[in-house]
Amino acid sequence: MTRPPATPSTHDTAHQQAQDLLARLTLDEKLAMLDGDTGFWEGIRETVRGDAYHRRSWPAGQVPRLGIRGLHFVDGPRGVVLDGGATTFPAPIGRGASWDADLERRVGEAIAREARSFGANLWGGVCVNLLRHPGWGRAQETYGEDPVHLAVMGSAAVTGAQRHLVACVKHFALNSIENARFRVDVTASPRVLHEVYLPHFRACVEAGAGAVMSAYNSVNGQWCGQNEMLLTDILKRRWGFTGFVLTDFVFGLRDAGTAVRAGQDLEMPFRLLLAADLAGLVAAGQVPLQRVDDAVLRLLGAQLAVPGDDPPPEVRGCAEHVGLAREAATESIVLLANRDCALPLTDVGSIAVLGRLAVVPNLGDHGSSDTRPAHVVTPLAGLAAAVGDGVRVRYGSGDDQQAAAVLAAQVDAAVVVVGLDWRDEGEHIETADLDWLARRLPAPGPFQRLRLARVWDGLSGLLARLLGHGPGLPDFHAGDRTMLRLDPRDEALVRTVAAANPRTVVVLMGGGALVTEAWRHQVPAIVLLGYPGQEGGHALADVLLGRVSPSGRLPFTMPVEHGHLPPFDPTARQVTYDLWHGYRLLARDGNTAAFPFGHGLSYTTFETSELRATLEQVDGVPAAVRLTATVTNTGACDGAEVVQVYAEPPAWRGPGVGPQRPARWLAGFTRVPLAAGECAQVSVEVPMHRLAWFDEASDAFTVQPGGHVLRVGRDVEDSTGAAVVVDLPEQRLEG
Repeated sequence: MTRPPATPSTHDTAHQQAQDLLARLTLDEKLAMLDGDTGFWEGIRETVRGDAYHRRSWPAGQVPRLGIRGLHFVDGPRGVVLDGGATTFPAPIGRGASWDADLERRVGEAIAREARSFGANLWGGVCVNLLRHPGWGRAQETYGEDPVHLAVMGSAAVTGAQRHLVACVKHFALNSIENARFRVDVTASPRVLHEVYLPHFRACVEAGAGAVMSAYNSVNGQWCGQNEMLLTDILKRRWGFTGFVLTDFVFGLRDAGTAVRAGQDLEMPFRLLLAADLAGLVAAGQVPLQRVDDAVLRLLGAQLAVPGDDPPPEVRGCAEHVGLAREAATESIVLLANRDCALPLTDVGSIAVLGRLAVVPNLGDHGSSDTRPAHVVTPLAGLAAAVGDGVRVRYGSGDDQQAAAVLAAQVDAAVVVVGLDWRDEGEHIETADLDWLARRLPAPGPFQRLRLARVWDGLSGLLARLLGHGPGLPDFHAGDRTMLRLDPRDEALVRTVAAANPRTVVVLMGGGALVTEAWRHQVPAIVLLGYPGQEGGHALADVLLGRVSPSGRLPFTMPVEHGHLPPFDPTARQVTYDLWHGYRLLARDGNTAAFPFGHGLSYTTFETSELRATLEQVDGVPAAVRLTATVTNTGACDGAEVVQVYAEPPAWRGPGVGPQRPARWLAGFTRVPLAAGECAQVSVEVPMHRLAWFDEASDAFTVQPGGHVLRVGRDVEDSTGAAVVVDLPEQRLEG
């Protein structure tokens, strides 16, 4: 199928072409476009032969008679998951720590180009599920805990990716428990939905995302894959989404008719429920043909708008993309603590590197986001390659605590690499969940075979392998975390090394927050490395040795204790989400964080001055507040500052008047690199909807009247930064 060039009128051209093709499709061809092109048993056989999910894209909607190429799905929040040398970038939670929207746009574009080199035109890598609790097993796949931060980073990835393919945003919505994702029902009020859990999805839609993936869980009693409130009322009508909705894989819907009527457009990746039931439902008038035509038009329009031709395989892992992976890894590193200027290590002759994670590739979980890069630079390898001839690097696994203490005492500085890997957190499938789902599939046709227990016992493991990694289920058990501390052996290693060497640096790996109270006061320096991608070792060495000043900022809260976070039950069948989580919950309850949202140290210092606010209007109505300020690098080395703007609401007029609001929330940010001594003017736009609250009575966002404080802070708990007060009238916002 010939694709139109990328021009401002591409969308209109694609829509007209889609209309023309729709008129030429038979009813059978239309119905076939609404599910994956791989037969269920065919997919199972392919899975038996090998690791299918990571070996090819998954097609849907191909109509060779009319030259319709169809959609070809690949996954990859940290890079394309297919074998073949694709670049592995830091996991999204690490890229979220960069607070660099331009960098994320470039990463999205690079991943999209590599996906296209495999023949894929649909990329499922933009995960913007809000990190309600750091125990969520797939925390690493999203950007953080704040809706504004998620909106900026997610929409940047969409903008970059949509230049080359269809960007799929997932998982819609309120998907933040992994172990119970197939059965949990999340209750949330309209205010909670629109104010906390959905704004970032809307931002991605407004940035041009061509696809949205529905979630496995249910919301307010309806499965997300067939939830009319989410898919039609909010996504397609309220937000005006013109792309298509696809299910999460294999069990993304429970009833064909309910799903399609609710706004589901594509069941992936197999010919399954829709293939079995949709034709009969249309013939009986239970699913309107207009709804089928609407779905087909959405699917056609999205793929027709994909510009250009597939790039050659040489784009995978090319020098430009590997360099980008290193840049992203460097910006993602957060310096959490640096007492007595323990870092950088510019004056040492010997370094001990301790810990098992220092020498193994640690890219993230082994589920659907698993990647296969051509090489991985580990922390030890990065340091060994970076030090000069005069610096000796020695390694110890740390398994023997006494040997670790001896080694640490013999060197000028010790670097302890500890944290999490795929065995501690990640995607999760339980065979009991798959069996529970299989027994609820409709009986006709091939599904009768699924009801036979002896057959299903074998298939459940194969499906887990299809969605997972390697030869079988053992690699696919991590799921959610119920303990946020390090493994006790890692905590003991940190304390042992710190006692032996006063210049101990702890490097934390993993995809979410850790509780560090058992040891953090005993070490002078702590660095959050996360899952840094294939170039992470080089990036770490650059920061530890002072070649680059750290510039990452926490995209989540690191609490003092578990009890400061919302309740979290990975086995829950029902849970209620409210307005309070992360830094908002800590502030409400009067708790301070060990390391607050937005926190991150540098080797240099910055000053923000001359803060001004300008009210921007459209047709005489306030549309945004634009803040301008001068930022100066007042230190002796180059660095980058993240200017964080937090909003504080006016007091409600009268006691007990109005709903609760957070004491402070992120309203906008920008990242500015500065040479030593350099200053620059920066601008941060705060759209009016970021200052508004959702009024359920009027079903609209409403700006509270009065003086809104906009404060620049180094983190959410910083009250020392410059602030301005903007007096705003009450205003009801469109949409």
